[in-house]
Amino acid sequence: MTNSAKPISSPFSFTPYIEKEGEEYMNEAQLKHFEMILNNWRAELMHEVDRTVHHMQDDAANFPDPNDRATQESEFSLELRTRDRERRLIKKIDDSLKEIESGDYGYCESCGIEIGIRRLEARPTATLCIDCKTLDEIREKQMG
Repeated sequence: MTNSAKPISSPFSFTPYIEKEGEEYMNEAQLKHFEMILNNWRAELMHEVDRTVHHMQDDAANFPDPNDRATQESEFSLELRTRDRERRLIKKIDDSLKEIESGDYGYCESCGIEIGIRRLEARPTATLCIDCKTLDEIREKQMG
């Protein structure tokens, strides 16, 4: 429950939650665990946003050579696309934090069953259980 072990698909590390036998799903300790993960992830993403703004302000130059200018514009464009994806992720993180407050976190929004501790550690913003997510992906694939 502390901040220090194995990295997941995000820019920070955490110690995986150790479930106790007979423990109720999404109890206070588990909710605090996921709240910490989400808040740390959000802070890391916000740090990246700040870094990008400073980088673009500091490195913005009006190069006389068109190739240099095009390279810089291309780099800035790629960085802005990355930040836009992260902005959408921050919204999902905020939504997950609201779900923790409301008591809905950790349950599938489609069928209502438990999403599961390990799945949530792998993807803390997950809103579907693995079965509903699989069906969703199959439907998406069939639709084109």
